[in-house]
Amino acid sequence: MLIKNINFIDTIANGIRRVDMLIEDGIVSAIEECIEKDDPCVIDGSGLYISHGLIDTHVHFRDPGQTYKEDLTTGAAAAKRGGYTSVLLMANTKPVVDNVDTLEDILVRSKDLGVKIYQNATVTKGMLGEELVDMDALHKAGAIGFTDDGKPIMKAKLLYDALIEAKKYDAPISLHEEDPFFIKKAGKNETAPAIAEAVMVARDAYLAVKADSKLNFQHISSADALEIIRNYKKYTDKIFAEVTPHHFTLTEEAVEKHGTLAKMNPPLRTAADREAITRAIKDGTIDIIATDHAPHAAEEKAKDFFSAPSGIIGLETALPLAIDELHHKHGIDLVKIIKMLTVNPARLYGLEEGVIKVGSMADLVIFDIKEEYIYEKSSSKSQNSPFIGEKLKGKVKYTIKDGKVVYSEDNRFNC
Repeated sequence: MLIKNINFIDTIANGIRRVDMLIEDGIVSAIEECIEKDDPCVIDGSGLYISHGLIDTHVHFRDPGQTYKEDLTTGAAAAKRGGYTSVLLMANTKPVVDNVDTLEDILVRSKDLGVKIYQNATVTKGMLGEELVDMDALHKAGAIGFTDDGKPIMKAKLLYDALIEAKKYDAPISLHEEDPFFIKKAGKNETAPAIAEAVMVARDAYLAVKADSKLNFQHISSADALEIIRNYKKYTDKIFAEVTPHHFTLTEEAVEKHGTLAKMNPPLRTAADREAITRAIKDGTIDIIATDHAPHAAEEKAKDFFSAPSGIIGLETALPLAIDELHHKHGIDLVKIIKMLTVNPARLYGLEEGVIKVGSMADLVIFDIKEEYIYEKSSSKSQNSPFIGEKLKGKVKYTIKDGKVVYSEDNRFNC
């Protein structure tokens, strides 16, 4: 495959330059100003951009147990359409991934979907917050991280012990930080206030520093929590923070417009919190853009607000929202944005991917940063997004995994 006249987002050199790129046997074999070679598969990249395929550290595919919402195949389809070549699944399936059998079942069924699927295991058995899983066995079976996502770990000593154990494998623990004792009802800023997030972040950042272990704060939403993370990062390079596109684009006002399609945990917060998130992206306090892709069936989201489940799908909208909101509106460098979607997720989990160079696997995304379009329907099995029907700016044209086109805009490119 030969890609001509493409704007290459080079996260190693921290720049963008126009190149030709040659892919042979699934490998990037040449990146040069001009490559002249007869090749049956040529992509004209004029006006387009190319980067390493995106890596999502926070995805729910609901498989096993809730495949009426999503399954591995439909989740992979949404990922490919969004430009993702690797995703990391959360462990709150049914049954939860707290044992080797469930883990291995998912990993075996995840092969040959055109996306590399990694899997987290839970931190505690049954996600009950009482007893640690057998981290050693789960790590050896293929778990690359641990999380009770959706449930905070309330026992500080238990989390500290988990951090010490996970350090043996250089595996991060990822945390959903909302103290339930501050929450009257989930999903709204007024009933699930930012203090619920901040107090947990303060405690757990301290534990991470004392344990000298990797800790990832998931979907951070508030200014206070960000300031705590900013301060603790002075003491360690092992604390990471995620933000979702919905938290850097929307505020609590979206709940009035979209109802349950704008319900998530943690909830959408104030304009001041959103501004703090943008500042934290600019100064590096936030490392990673993660989708928290959370499919739910239409009948579930049709319930009254506080009865409906929290979460929205996000794999197909993350890149355009980041391009439009962060790059076009706030002037954040495109290289920095792509690093938050590739290099930094790979660094958190110690993955041998995330950058493009000669000799690397050809996991790539090609996209237009200016094209506008209406996001009409998701490839996900669920359609729970406040962005469906909205105009987006920035569109994925091709997703390439191991040198093969696994998604193309017109579904006709078969290289």
